[in-house]
Amino acid sequence: MGIIKRLRDLTVASVNDVIDSMEDPAVMLTQYMRDMESEIGRAEVAVARQVALEKKFRQQWEEALRMVEKRERQVNLALSEGEDELARRALIDKKYFETRASENEALYQSAREAAGQMREKLAQLKDEFYKMRAKKYTLMSRAQVARTQKHLNHVINGIGCESATRGFARMEEKVMRMEAEAELTGQWNQGFRSLHSSLDALEADDIDQELALRKERLFDKKTDETRQEEQGDHLSR
Repeated sequence: MGIIKRLRDLTVASVNDVIDSMEDPAVMLTQYMRDMESEIGRAEVAVARQVALEKKFRQQWEEALRMVEKRERQVNLALSEGEDELARRALIDKKYFETRASENEALYQSAREAAGQMREKLAQLKDEFYKMRAKKYTLMSRAQVARTQKHLNHVINGIGCESATRGFARMEEKVMRMEAEAELTGQWNQGFRSLHSSLDALEADDIDQELALRKERLFDKKTDETRQEEQGDHLSR
């Protein structure tokens, strides 16, 4: 029995948790207000019926009192005319209407008291409704604030925030790597340009030396040819 009770309690608790998670305060508050409006409408109908019943008993009571007064006059009139039997019948009828008047008075007083109590309850119900209607908007605003705060807390503390943080860290690392690669590329290009300039300078020096050497050879060659021509002329003489 203990295990069955615990299982039942767990089931009930689980169902309550599911229902509680499904309840939207705004929707539920609106539904409660509609329910109260329906109750107020039914109460107003009941009060109206009770007031109508109160008026009915009052009219019957007042009518019975008028008949009592009428029969009283008729009894006195019949006696003054010597109509004893007619006076007797009028007196019996008067007693009947007196009884009716007493009964209707009791019914009227009872209906009047009930109508007064119902009016008071209706006024209390309407007053409570107006208070709840004013409180409804406050609760809805608080619920919206709480829902927004909960969402923000989830974003800040949840998986989404951690993922974004990791993503930013990864992008920062990538940017730093790109900057390092750009710096190394710039250094390599600068070194390459420096090497190229040095090679160009060396190559320019070699060309100047070669040109000087060639000029020297060409000068020596011309000198030799001139010398040979002069020797030839001397021998021919």
